[in-house]
Amino acid sequence: MEQQIKPVFDLQQQHKFELRKTDAKTRIAKLKKLKQALTDAEAEIFAALEQDLRKNPFESAVTELYFTYAEIDHAIKKLRSWMRPKAAGRTLSNFFVRNRIYYEPKGVCLIIAPWNYPLQLMMSPLVSAIAAGNCAILKPSEISAATASVIAKLIAATFEPKEIACFEGDAAVSTTLLGLPFDHIFFTGSTAIGKVVMEAAAKNLTSVTLELGGKSPAIVDDTCDLKKAAEKIAWGKLVNAGQTCIAPDYVLIEQNLEADFVKHYHAAVEKMFYGHSEINKGDYAKIVNQKQFNRLQKLVEAAVAEGAIVAVGGKFDEKDFTITPTLLTAVTENNVIMEDEIFGPVLPVVSYSRLGEAIDLVNRKQKPLALYIFSDSTVNQNKIIAETSAGGTCVNDVLVHIGNPNLPFGGVNSSGMGSCHGIFGFKTFSHERAVVFQSKLGVTKMIYPPYASKMGLLKWLKKLM
Repeated sequence: MEQQIKPVFDLQQQHKFELRKTDAKTRIAKLKKLKQALTDAEAEIFAALEQDLRKNPFESAVTELYFTYAEIDHAIKKLRSWMRPKAAGRTLSNFFVRNRIYYEPKGVCLIIAPWNYPLQLMMSPLVSAIAAGNCAILKPSEISAATASVIAKLIAATFEPKEIACFEGDAAVSTTLLGLPFDHIFFTGSTAIGKVVMEAAAKNLTSVTLELGGKSPAIVDDTCDLKKAAEKIAWGKLVNAGQTCIAPDYVLIEQNLEADFVKHYHAAVEKMFYGHSEINKGDYAKIVNQKQFNRLQKLVEAAVAEGAIVAVGGKFDEKDFTITPTLLTAVTENNVIMEDEIFGPVLPVVSYSRLGEAIDLVNRKQKPLALYIFSDSTVNQNKIIAETSAGGTCVNDVLVHIGNPNLPFGGVNSSGMGSCHGIFGFKTFSHERAVVFQSKLGVTKMIYPPYASKMGLLKWLKKLM
């Protein structure tokens, strides 16, 4: 595989200087070509996502394909503005100059996507890379093999390898790619693998964007509409069978609300995913493979052994990797299920007596990718936002912040670094270059040596500072 990858990488390293010169019109044409290729392959994409994750075509359209279309359309609409050099303010030291910020492509970029949203999480950063004028090498996840195959075929038919190429394969392919001196690496996946990527990038001083995950809490207080909160949390948790990096990972709820929350959550689950007392597998995704299925089953068993109670669901069907929507109560902070991101349709509920207790629990854990607040109290909303840290936050909803390209999406510390979508993705794949145009009236000569006769100038400068 190395014999195939290295020549393409070298080809892109040579071609990146040509792409640097491209204007908005040329890049927009590439984005339109990408959208047309995706449109032509819709049926194949839906079939592949159904094969990999049993995603309903409607869910695939909303969360994968149409999401990507919206990202492309937004970039096409805004690209000319993004590419335009931006004026920067003056200071006393350069009062007569013109200051500008230019956006130049980083060069040859590596994009590594995960298996849970295999199309969207590959195409979204690719849109930004194209908009910023880069070459790109793509590495889809081998776990979602059917979608990876469609992506590879689509890219090969749409772009020349010197601009965009795709390599399928296992971890050995990723290792080979990470050994190359890319100009930027964009990785989406687990925190553990993110550390491996960052370590590899450090050897070449390659800049990185890490879109990771973590335990994203939902905090529920007694001022919210509990029925609506339960329904929204259920949807956010169970879309793609919980295999979503920003899914609510656990619920923190005032203790007197817990019983009613369980009732409302159960009702919401029944309404969305059940028919005649059976799970509707046409609307409910499967766990991606045996390994992940076994991990989740053992996790629930361990949580129950430590005192958790299965209040909803808890059925595991190994023949088609289906885990029914599962709600656990009587969960404590020290339960095993509260250690790592669950990444499945299992939701623990932890009760609190004071809002400060919930905030303290969140802050004792690593900073999450998302935090959800369900409260009609402005005071409580502001308190939680001010006293916690998270990659992004929704108040009285879940997941929806990812769908607005005018907002940055990304994590903080263990949940990631850097932002994507819209102009934030464009900047991620660009170098912001400071450019100063000096005036004929420049006064910097005043500070040239010799200095003996200029000590009085320091006093004057100090007064003006």
